[in-house]
Amino acid sequence: MTDHPLDTPARAALTGPHAHLAQRHGTALRYDPGLIPFACIDPAHPGDLTALAARGELAVFLQASAVATPPGFAETLRAEAVQLTCKSLPPAPDDPRITPLGPTDAADMLALAEVTKPGPFTLRALELGPFWGIRQGGKLIAMAGTRMSAPGFTEISGVCTAPEARGQGLARLLSAHVAHAIAATGNTPFLHAFISNPAAIRLYESLGFAIRAELACAIFEKT
Repeated sequence: MTDHPLDTPARAALTGPHAHLAQRHGTALRYDPGLIPFACIDPAHPGDLTALAARGELAVFLQASAVATPPGFAETLRAEAVQLTCKSLPPAPDDPRITPLGPTDAADMLALAEVTKPGPFTLRALELGPFWGIRQGGKLIAMAGTRMSAPGFTEISGVCTAPEARGQGLARLLSAHVAHAIAATGNTPFLHAFISNPAAIRLYESLGFAIRAELACAIFEKT
């Protein structure tokens, strides 16, 4: 059976639409960890990543097969996740509060991400693809955007809502908006959620997403 390209989304992205962002050493591939710390390696050559990374840098793996701790790294997290792909588009939202986010919004985006912990997020997130947000009283209270892009697929990521704004359906609204923006490019939206977050999984399933696969997530720090 042929592996699905999204079984290792970082590899599919870094050898495809995001090849221009790839850092390589031997068989190891990664994004600049100052952008996002996703990486992938050939299990037969784990030392290739060791040579690529500097002390203190993170390497995040999200893939179908479990990853052993690369030499020279310390494990900081292991968790199980699911990958969902869009099977039917949700209704297109028509809400004037949804606005594109740009470089002048980066600090507010990072501040929101630091409070809500949607996953790896940096000030440079907009280099990977567009984001949209909703402000209330000038404060960014919700956002969602795109991250890894593989052939035929684009990831929805950074979906988060400020604690004081939860319960208003903003995550649903923005996820639907991003899904339509991705579909307009001809790609299929996909996304990830931790198995430990069943509420998020139910939300995405209610938007027309279905679980494609279970993935292993691991985070390592170079020592």
